Amino acid sequence: MNFGFAFLSQRTGFDIPFHVVPWSTADSYGRALWVCLLNTLLAAAIGIVLGSLLGFLLGVMRLSANWLARSLSLAIIEIVRNTPQLLQIIFWYVVMIQALPPPRNGLALPGGMILSVRGLNMPSIEMGTAGLWPFLLLVASLCLVPVFRGLRRRRRVFGWAAPLLPAIALVVVLLSVDHLDYPTLRGFNYVGGVVVPPELIALVAGLSLYMSAFVAEIVRASLQGIAKGQREAASSLGLSGAQALFLVILPQALRVMIPQLTNQYLNLTKSTSLGAAIAYPELVQIYAGTVLNQTGRALETMFLVMIIFLGINLAISGFMAWYNARVAIVER
Repeated sequence: MNFGFAFLSQRTGFDIPFHVVPWSTADSYGRALWVCLLNTLLAAAIGIVLGSLLGFLLGVMRLSANWLARSLSLAIIEIVRNTPQLLQIIFWYVVMIQALPPPRNGLALPGGMILSVRGLNMPSIEMGTAGLWPFLLLVASLCLVPVFRGLRRRRRVFGWAAPLLPAIALVVVLLSVDHLDYPTLRGFNYVGGVVVPPELIALVAGLSLYMSAFVAEIVRASLQGIAKGQREAASSLGLSGAQALFLVILPQALRVMIPQLTNQYLNLTKSTSLGAAIAYPELVQIYAGTVLNQTGRALETMFLVMIIFLGINLAISGFMAWYNARVAIVER
């Protein structure tokens, strides 16, 4: 058996229906790997953000003095975490998404967005002659913020740039925007703007809701683990309930949550492979399916998919370990 990756430079000849970077049937299998990787990372990133926010909300509701909020949170958590995750994703795709109206009667959402059975149509940002350079400047400035914050702590001359650099980059981005391209109905579908396919909506909804049930229990247990005296001390200082939660209780509970949250983030990232069940073009659906069938390179394609998932999860685990070390209490 010949083992090699020479097939990565060959022409694919198939289309990938959803891609965040340019793609055509004339591109290579190596390019297809990059396109599928970005689709996987996009679903994982949106799922992690939405699942964390919803989980935090459900966790706080579990401790609420309001009976309705507490009971509603408990019902959602028990239903979601005790039913199969794959079944939930299929439910969102077959029942919820397919029940949406056709494009001609699409639901108008704030911000010029349209939701229909074809997906979510959103306005796109059209840049002027500067192209994508302002966005790259904004990303670079955000990456440099920790460096300049360190300089400010050491009272170095460039420390002032920590808060101002991202603000200046954001102003440059706003000034470079030429116009917004709103989706417009023409014939049987919308043209213009950006389309989020129904497969991505169903996958993100299933993944984030499933993860939020476990995050809610982590948040509840962590908040209950803080000594009662901390709340009493915050109350004696005149802080309101919300101020005590965000300024006193939550920063201490965050140190307890991070290791458990890391496990949930890793599980969600691996679960993006369930998108193959609803034909979302992620790594497993395209590379371990279409590419494997076309090339017959079962060992190489499965090896690549496993290595990529391993690398993604090691990167997430490393980042969370670094963040956990930063917020941990340093004992002398």
